[in-house]
Amino acid sequence: MSLTRNAEATAARTANSRWLELLARAGFIGYGVVHLLFAWLALQIAFGNPAADGDQSGALRTLAAQPLGAFLVGAIAVGMLAMAIWQALEALIGHHAEGRDRTKERLFSAGRTVVYLWLAWTAYKVVSDANSDSASQQEELSARLMQSSGGRWLVGLAGLALAGIGVGMVIYGIKKKFLKRLKTGEMSPGTLRLARRLGVAGYAARGVAFAITGLLVVLAAVNYDPEKARGLDTALRTLRDQSYGPVLLVLVALGIAAFGVYCFLQSRYRKV
Repeated sequence: MSLTRNAEATAARTANSRWLELLARAGFIGYGVVHLLFAWLALQIAFGNPAADGDQSGALRTLAAQPLGAFLVGAIAVGMLAMAIWQALEALIGHHAEGRDRTKERLFSAGRTVVYLWLAWTAYKVVSDANSDSASQQEELSARLMQSSGGRWLVGLAGLALAGIGVGMVIYGIKKKFLKRLKTGEMSPGTLRLARRLGVAGYAARGVAFAITGLLVVLAAVNYDPEKARGLDTALRTLRDQSYGPVLLVLVALGIAAFGVYCFLQSRYRKV
C-alpha cells in the first residue's frame, strides 16, 4: 500500500472516530450558543445600546464574563477544534459526491476548517485573557496591508471574496441545500419543518451580514479607510445607520438567532 493510501486510511479511521463525532456534535451546541449571543449583541446595536463588539469574539467575551463562563468558552474552543479536525479530514479524504461536486465539497470543507480554527483560537484567547478584539485586529492588519497598492488590491479582493461568500450563503439557504447534510429520515415532520425554516432564515441572515462586511472591506481598500474594514461589528453598525436600518438589523439579528437554534438541531441530526 502506498504512503498516500496509508495516509488516507489513517484519516478515514480518525474521521470515523466515535469520540471525534461526539466532540463535533458538542461543537455545534457551542456554535449555536455563540450565534445566540451574537444575535443578542446585534439587537443591542439595533436599539443603540452600548455593547461589546458585535461579532463572534464579542459574543465569547460576553459569555466569559458570566459565572462559569470561562469554562464554557474553553469547552467551545475544544468543540470548535474538533469540528475543524472533522472538516479538515473531510477536505483530505473527500466526500461521497462524485466529480466536480466532490471537489467543490472538499473546498467548502477546507473553508469551514479555517472558520472553525479561527473560532477555536478566538475562544482560547478569550479564556487566556489575551487581546481578542477581532475588529481592532482586522483594522490594524488592513492598515498595514494598504500601505502599498498591492496590499490594497489584496484587501479589495478579500472583501469581494467575503461578499461572494455572503451571497452564496443567502442562495444556499433559500435553495435549502443545507437539508442534504441532515439526517432528514430520522426527523419527525414537525422537526423537519422547523429545521427548514430555521436554516433558511439563519443562512440568509448570516449571508447578509457577511456580504455587507465584504462590501465595506472593498470600500476601505478603494478609499484607503482601514476603519471600514473592522469586520461584522462595523457592518452591523453601518446597517443600523441606514434608513429603516434598526428594523433591518433586528431582522438580521433574529435570523442569526434562528441559525443558533438550527445549530442545536445540527448537533442531533447533522451527518458526521
